[in-house]
Amino acid sequence: MSIAARELLMALAAGPAISGNDLARQFGVTRAAIWKQVENLRAFGAPIVAQGRQGYRLSAPLDLLDADAIRLSANMHSARKICPLEVHWQIDSTNSALLRRAQAGDTQTAACFAEMQSAGRGRRGRGWHTPLGGGLAFSILHRFNSSMASLAGLSLAVGVGVVRALADLGFAGPGLKWPNDIQIDGSKLAGILIELGGDALGPCHAVIGIGLNVRLDAHSDDHINQPWTDLTSLSDGPLPPRNQIAANVLCRVLDVLDEFASHGFPSFASEYSRYDVLHGRPISIFDGRERRAAVAAGVDQVGNLRACAADGEFLVDSGEVSVRATDGASA
Repeated sequence: MSIAARELLMALAAGPAISGNDLARQFGVTRAAIWKQVENLRAFGAPIVAQGRQGYRLSAPLDLLDADAIRLSANMHSARKICPLEVHWQIDSTNSALLRRAQAGDTQTAACFAEMQSAGRGRRGRGWHTPLGGGLAFSILHRFNSSMASLAGLSLAVGVGVVRALADLGFAGPGLKWPNDIQIDGSKLAGILIELGGDALGPCHAVIGIGLNVRLDAHSDDHINQPWTDLTSLSDGPLPPRNQIAANVLCRVLDVLDEFASHGFPSFASEYSRYDVLHGRPISIFDGRERRAAVAAGVDQVGNLRACAADGEFLVDSGEVSVRATDGASA
């Protein structure tokens, strides 16, 4: 999809309904080309409706990402120097983009945002769906001088950073579901995907992908196979600008990465335990071969899940299992 797609959205956001003929004249294309672009944008979740003879309009405000606006909000939020960042209109995956950068030899800290992902990824190969303008999808590339093994618990620490950012914005109450989800009342609000590269013994790098639901629509149920929520549902008033949300989350996570590099997960263990939504709940652990019932008992000092079964306590590594609460409430 070309930059004309963004320009078309800006034209629709500028005022009331505008006809396909007027849009075609404005952009110097055919009416059929306008229709095709509108359908493409609708497929990505753009809130475009057609009103009889009046033409096209947006049914909801569309707050698009802007790199300069994110930098400005970040400077207001934090005294730290913001890392280089880029905003893409469309990309396969922000994680993939930064993994390619790392593979090319550039492992300096950088952030990549996208309005649309054609191949957004979640944990364990699942897709990640966010309607156009309806959430945040971004990744951070960060270099560590230590070994990959020392990064155990990184996804949990990043989750703490996201919760801190949400608290800054007035959203109290989100919890953390081991190993990579941010939830509220059993519904998923955000997810984290971490992919590692480099030398196993160090130095190494991590690409940290974060997806946050800001304003989803009813059609999201067609793409998301679990209970979900968004910031709009949690807010009593107007949401902060999307670029401000992006800046707050980015700055908080960058702070976490610096702290983690110096002190590891033990620096976050106590705070993580305050947000742990699984602690004390019956869970079902599935490793791809068999399912095992247990009770969640928090995490250890490297972020492993502690689970208690009839034959005693055991540890679960985040890379080998999926975990589901079994007490009747979703987690």
